[in-house]
Order: sequence, then C-alpha cells, then structure tokens
Amino acid sequence: MSRKARYYGGRGGLYAAVLLFTLFSALPFYVMLITTFKTQSDIFSPANNPFWFTEAPTVANIEQLFLHTQFTQWLLNTALVGLAVVAITLVLAVPAAYGLARLAGRWGESLGIGIFLSYLVPPTLLFIPFSKVIALLGLQNSLWALVLAYPTFTIPFCTWLLMGFFKGIPVDIEEQAMIDGHGRLGAFLHVILPLAMPGLLTVVVFAFTLSTSEFIYALAFVTSSASKTISVAVPTDLIRGDVYHWGPLLAGALIASIPVAVLYTFFIDQLVAGLTAVARK
Repeated sequence: MSRKARYYGGRGGLYAAVLLFTLFSALPFYVMLITTFKTQSDIFSPANNPFWFTEAPTVANIEQLFLHTQFTQWLLNTALVGLAVVAITLVLAVPAAYGLARLAGRWGESLGIGIFLSYLVPPTLLFIPFSKVIALLGLQNSLWALVLAYPTFTIPFCTWLLMGFFKGIPVDIEEQAMIDGHGRLGAFLHVILPLAMPGLLTVVVFAFTLSTSEFIYALAFVTSSASKTISVAVPTDLIRGDVYHWGPLLAGALIASIPVAVLYTFFIDQLVAGLTAVARK
C-alpha cells in the first residue's frame, strides 16, 4: 500500500471514529427531543418506534410542565443559585489564584495542588456534616443553603484553573505597568485581568454548570417543591411512586440543558484556551 493510500485510509478512519462519537454523544439529546413531543400512548407502546413518531406529535408534555408544575419557579431558582455562586466564586477565586501564582513563591504550587485536592472530596462524604452546619445557621429548606454549599467545590477548582492563566502572563508586563505608575492593584485590574479574560470566562462557565447540575446537596438541603432547583426538582416531582412521566421528564431535561449548551457554544474558544493554558502549566 502506498504512503498516500495509507494517509487517506488513516484520515478516513479518523473521520469515521469522530462521526461515531458525535452520533453517540447526540443520541441522548435526540431521544429527549423526540420524547418531548410524543403522546403518552406512543411513549409506552412497546410496538412503536422509540426513535420516531408513530402517532402525531403533541405539545401536551410541555403544557403539563409549565401549567401543572412549578417548572418556571425551578428555572428561576436554578438561575439565582448559579449566578450567586458564580459571583462568590469570582470574588474569592480570582485573588486567591493571583496570590498563589504571583506572591506565594515556591509554596504557591504546593498550596494550589492542595486546594485542588479538596475539590476531589466527594459530596457524598460531606453532605452530612454540611447538613449540621446548615441546621445551625437556620438555612434548612432555603436556596441560601445551596449558595453557601456550592462555593466549597467551585472555588477550589476555579482557583487551580486560574493559577494556570496568571502564571502564563509574563511578569514583565505587570512590572512595566507598575513602572508606568500603576500600583500592584492597578496593574492587576487594568493589565492582568483583561489578559486573563479567557480564564475568567472559563471559570464563569464551569462554576455555573457545576452549581446548576449538582444533585446531592440540593436533594439533602431543600425539600419544599417551590425552593428546588432543576437538577433535583425534575426527577423528584415528576416521578410519583412507580409512575414515570417520561414526556414531561425529558421535556424538562431538554429545556434545562439548552442554556448550558448555548453557553458552551458561545464560549467554546475561551474554554479550549483555558484548558490548554492549564495543561501547559
């Protein structure tokens, strides 16, 4: 076999693998989309094709979701918690990452790794002691319990992530800004932060998606239906006993996944730049 034939054969195999992976990744979203507009009889009939419409499409599942459940309130709760957690994460993770990358000397790397290791502790080990803390603070069955709990895993991860960005910015640029009249704070605000904008956007996306998709803390700390977030409200309020309302369930999952998909689509370049910068460090 010639070199050219091997080259095109390898390229063809690569494209085939990418196509299979894409189809495999898109299949859950396709099933959610199809099931959202299926009638109940079409969903539950074993003789019908699960990947297409056997009966006429319907919007009854979406109507049930918005008219007969508190889905709109769940969306608002999720957005409020996500935005609050993002704000807290930025306020605490940005100065921590800058300090570890610039001011902590040779101990900064070790401290950064230690902070990141705390992110790896599974929530299943922490939600019981956290429940005691939440009870002592009187935040049971409140969104504030989630706002307090979620930064405990977003801040360590985002601090470690931002350290890679700050280390990738040459110290000479910061020193030049200080020579030109800026103090360290002014150089940080006017020079370092604009250069680290891809990292900040990466942190925003990760903190928002981590907090809005979390399940264990949301299940343990919030019991009132009106105070639940999407991640726990959809599976708990739309499954009654042994009855699974698959149409509204998958409609809720699809609608909740759209903002995250749009977020990743618009900021994919920044995400790739962010992860690449961390990998280089």
